[in-house]
Amino acid sequence: MSRKTLRIALNGVTGRMGYRQHLLRSILELRDQGGIEIADGERVMLEPVLVGRNSAKLAEIAQQHSIEEWSTELDTVLSDDSVDVYFDSQITSAREQGIRAAVAAGKHVYSEKPVAETSAGAMELARLAERAGIRHGVVHDKLFLPGLLKLRRLLDGGFFGQVLSVRGEFGYWVFEGDWQSSQRPSWNYRSEDGGGIVSDMFCHWHYVLENLFGRVESVTARATTHIPRRWDEQGNAYEATADDSAYGIFELADGVIAQINSSWAVRVNRDELVEFQVDGTEGSAVAGLRGCRVQHRSMTPKPVWNPDLPTGERFREQWSQVPDNEEFGNGFKAQWERFLHDVLRDRPHPYDFFAGARGIQLAEAGLRSSSTGQRIRLDNLEQ
Repeated sequence: MSRKTLRIALNGVTGRMGYRQHLLRSILELRDQGGIEIADGERVMLEPVLVGRNSAKLAEIAQQHSIEEWSTELDTVLSDDSVDVYFDSQITSAREQGIRAAVAAGKHVYSEKPVAETSAGAMELARLAERAGIRHGVVHDKLFLPGLLKLRRLLDGGFFGQVLSVRGEFGYWVFEGDWQSSQRPSWNYRSEDGGGIVSDMFCHWHYVLENLFGRVESVTARATTHIPRRWDEQGNAYEATADDSAYGIFELADGVIAQINSSWAVRVNRDELVEFQVDGTEGSAVAGLRGCRVQHRSMTPKPVWNPDLPTGERFREQWSQVPDNEEFGNGFKAQWERFLHDVLRDRPHPYDFFAGARGIQLAEAGLRSSSTGQRIRLDNLEQ
């Protein structure tokens, strides 16, 4: 592209995630640091255009952050030839329609996940985007976290030998909203509004597993609603119809077994809100959002089970921290930069709508496994 400014329509940035991670910590930071560098000394500036339904909130955000343009009319924004990229972080039930309109308008599209409510819908969007010749991407932010970047470094360096298993723990206590306000929006707990921890988090677990350890071939899962009654933003009680906890076993290519627990009804007794333990023949690692600690085969202790005596070993102290060795930035911002570089260079983005469809497919299979009690094999979703 020869244009010196990329105009980016951002739909849904009045919400917490859209505002904090995508607008404030990604697009505005990139704008304020002088845009995207595409060659030695040559930069492309970024100009955000806010889109949403709440005119008061849009006007407030625009004034606070010196954003010149905002609109409640998506069709008007998409019909503007000067707008290059469309981003969607609306609620899941509204996202597919917005993306479909953006693709039809010939905009490059970047989206929060899930990109659609069903894998079939996501595949249709992917094929539409391919036929339109646009660049399309889905947020894979956890791959850009410092802890997982260190884990990738270990994998690339052959630290683990043969990877045997992955164990993940994610979650925290989300207050019900009666005596303390909830940290998450109430729609997350209503299935009729697209809520549920399986549809939310299994998409994340899919791209983490697929990109680090191998293709997901099957899933056995149990989803449940531990907290059946919550209170919304207005203080009104409502029935929580969506699952708030899920326990999954994922079988990967090459025999790797992954087990991941996800819960909004668990109290944290770990170093970070998400942690992955990877065990291999030559060593093990525990990676979180930022940190990663390891234990090599040569340094592995030799515990002996004896319930009659107290354990004298301090097992957590027997692990070593992986050094940073580089400066890590915000994961959302890092992927935004990568996507915009792909747009500017007219090359495919690796974390595209097809990858997003595979993530939704895993969530669908997880829910089907939970309802039937069966192990569900995943079909290959071909482009």
